[in-house]
Amino acid sequence: MKMRTLVASLLSIGALVTSMAVSANEPIQPIKAAKVANADMVELGKMLFFDPRLSKSGFISCNSCHNLSMGGTDNIPTSIGHAWQQGPINAPTVLNASMNLAQFWDGRAKDLKEQAGGPIANPGEMASTHKAAVEVLQSMPQYRAHFQKAFGTDQVDIDRVTTAIAAFEETLVTPGSRFDKWLEGDKKALSPQEIEGYELFKSSGCSGCHNGPAVGGALYQKFGVYHPYKTTSKIEGRKAVTGKDTDLNVFKVPTLRNIELTYPYFHDGAVATLEDAVKTMGKLQLDRDFNKKEIDSIVAFLKSLTGEQPDFKLPILPPSNNNTPRPAPF
Repeated sequence: MKMRTLVASLLSIGALVTSMAVSANEPIQPIKAAKVANADMVELGKMLFFDPRLSKSGFISCNSCHNLSMGGTDNIPTSIGHAWQQGPINAPTVLNASMNLAQFWDGRAKDLKEQAGGPIANPGEMASTHKAAVEVLQSMPQYRAHFQKAFGTDQVDIDRVTTAIAAFEETLVTPGSRFDKWLEGDKKALSPQEIEGYELFKSSGCSGCHNGPAVGGALYQKFGVYHPYKTTSKIEGRKAVTGKDTDLNVFKVPTLRNIELTYPYFHDGAVATLEDAVKTMGKLQLDRDFNKKEIDSIVAFLKSLTGEQPDFKLPILPPSNNNTPRPAPF
């Protein structure tokens, strides 16, 4: 019995070492499940993520544009903000966003914490102010109790609000995709077409930008390397942050994890299907005209990147009381 146990252990270790060796030789690595350091802070961040009272109208929450039942996006070309304003840009997914080198398409926020404060005070998004949002939260005893549990004090300020939201968003990772299982040694996890698509993805140069655990998000790249992208969007990319003409139309490379769920595509949301997105990217970024068979194979591979979606119960938000500031009308 001991010999059998030893052999089984050695086989298991051998399989693990083989899996690690295979993954190390690939441009994409598996996603690991999130580790929660402070469960109380994550729970508070979840409440804040879903609470529309952080907005001026009392109707818009973080989840409005980064809907966790829709791949962490809103599945419309550009998001709708305060007073039904049409936003200028497509909402990037919040899933696996902790793996990005920076946040927003132009990278203007260095991390999730800095990003979380932006929409609250943006007049075209939630249209509140940090001061007003804090006053709303501070007025509710149950929220103060949650801040006490998470931070050791019931004081509410914007720094703690954004810290908590970021802590929750860091848990929104999607491990367990069929592609990850293939990387980890399950060679039956992918079909021949999906494997063919992955090999083409690598050999044609797609993995030069879309690599790492998030299959993107690790660098900036010009959109339109060989041919310009034709769009009516006025978004300038990194140029809006750096002021450099050379950064015009340079964007953070988006993650391809769960890409089949996060349509429509590109910063202007102008491309509706994954097939058209692959065709466009091949031409603009690689100067390559993929044929239908090649496109279908790459799309099949991309769909294998859909992982386990966040599984949690919706939070029960603290009730407002007579002292809670009333949301301003549109």
